[in-house]
Amino acid sequence: MTSPTTVDTANAAATSAAGNREALEPSSPVAVFGHDEPLHLDAGIDLAPFQLAYNTYGALNADRSNAILVCHALTGDHYAASQSPVTGKPGWWSSIIGPGKPIDTDRYFVICSNVIGGCLGSTGPASINAETGEPYGLSLPVITIRDMVRAQKMLVERLGIDTLFAVIGGSMGGMQVLQWTVSYPDKVFAALPIATGARHSAQNIAFHEVGRQAVMADPDWAAGRYLLQGKRPVKGLAVARMTAHVTYLSELALQRKFGRNLQDREAFGFGFDADFQIESYLRHQGMTFVDRFDANSYLYMTRAMDYFDIAADYGGSLARAFQGSQTRFCLVSFSSDWLFPTDENRAVVHALNAAAASVSFVEIETDRGHDAFLLDEPHFFDAIDGFVSSAARARGLSR
Repeated sequence: MTSPTTVDTANAAATSAAGNREALEPSSPVAVFGHDEPLHLDAGIDLAPFQLAYNTYGALNADRSNAILVCHALTGDHYAASQSPVTGKPGWWSSIIGPGKPIDTDRYFVICSNVIGGCLGSTGPASINAETGEPYGLSLPVITIRDMVRAQKMLVERLGIDTLFAVIGGSMGGMQVLQWTVSYPDKVFAALPIATGARHSAQNIAFHEVGRQAVMADPDWAAGRYLLQGKRPVKGLAVARMTAHVTYLSELALQRKFGRNLQDREAFGFGFDADFQIESYLRHQGMTFVDRFDANSYLYMTRAMDYFDIAADYGGSLARAFQGSQTRFCLVSFSSDWLFPTDENRAVVHALNAAAASVSFVEIETDRGHDAFLLDEPHFFDAIDGFVSSAARARGLSR
């Protein structure tokens, strides 16, 4: 296990610089929306101009009926199936998206955008406010999941697509999937929300608040104006990431991977260095995260998830939110996920059943916790492949 004391500082600095460049000048395609195409935000403000960075994989067919929108999670990006220019690592869903894979780019045209409020090319807190010439910082209005979906719809329309064959995503991405089916039910043929819920729980809000307070307690956060001062709240953001990362794992996985094993020593150090492997692992996670993610974006993304509650606009009835939906649904949960436990996924399934929607559900047995949707889980891959292939036949998409 890598010790934080052995992290290559030159590589870390290079990664951080690459992240800063991507925020302002992304190497991916960018859709720019001018003052005449504002994004209407739930905060009651029109955001204009704004932009979305995105990637596409595969080819759009003649009748534009094979488009799949992939929605990324909290700290994800639009490099779902291509190498990240920031970290140099393969796309976070390269095991699922590609020729012959469950989301087969020989059959489907896949779109993935960096969400509004993000930090890798879409308009977010690190972006330059055209009115001031300075980074938005906290002057950017608070963003919601529904705002993210509104922006994605504008992108999809910009690409000349009227109806999406499918919308797929996990965690915060799954929230976007559900919001798509509620906001634009006639635009989504099939939906695959993974490891998610119809609203954020009190426990999840609590964990997010701990993370936000860690960021804001860092003196280098500078009330959100750190970019103007040439600072970065790396210590606070690292602690926030460490806290969050624990929620992505399971007790069984932590015990299997680390137990109480010591890190590079035979006995306790009787101090506060990383005695245990799990401590070293979390410190490493925190340190590598701050080199690729903007602290203010972390605040905005976590707040968006906290505000998410589909039933709130329907008198508290989740079934009413899906009433009359013609979308085909498949929900996937993981047995050891305590961040978005199976019961929360089942609650959505029950609401869809009550709304007489077409829905299937699968719980994947694994000890890998919430992060299982990003890992090599063959039964999960089979579930995606089976549902997408079935929906494609119903859609009339031939091989």
